[in-house]
Amino acid sequence: MDDILERLAKSDFRRKFKLKDKDKLYIEQKGLETIKRHAQDFISKRIAPAEISNDGKQTPMKGHPVFIAQHATATCCRKCINKWHKFDCGRELTFEEQDYLVNLIMRWIEKQIEM
Repeated sequence: MDDILERLAKSDFRRKFKLKDKDKLYIEQKGLETIKRHAQDFISKRIAPAEISNDGKQTPMKGHPVFIAQHATATCCRKCINKWHKFDCGRELTFEEQDYLVNLIMRWIEKQIEM
């Protein structure tokens, strides 16, 4: 997982995303388990379906730490997921694929908290 995070960090676009103090405070208040549940919910509802009518626009650029992490980890839309993680578009993501994406998001968040 650290390998893909290192590759993503070399992308001019992806490395722009950082958690702000208010995001870190939100995580501290809610706890990592709650944030992980949010990530699971966002991935299962907004990313995992085979057909997404607003693909490429379903993940806001701000408003929740998971949204920021999704852009940083290229888990924000199916096109980015296909490019960076090689999961085909046009089919529902498996539970294992969803779990991978959630764990990647959480690893990025944990690294941001450590900074």
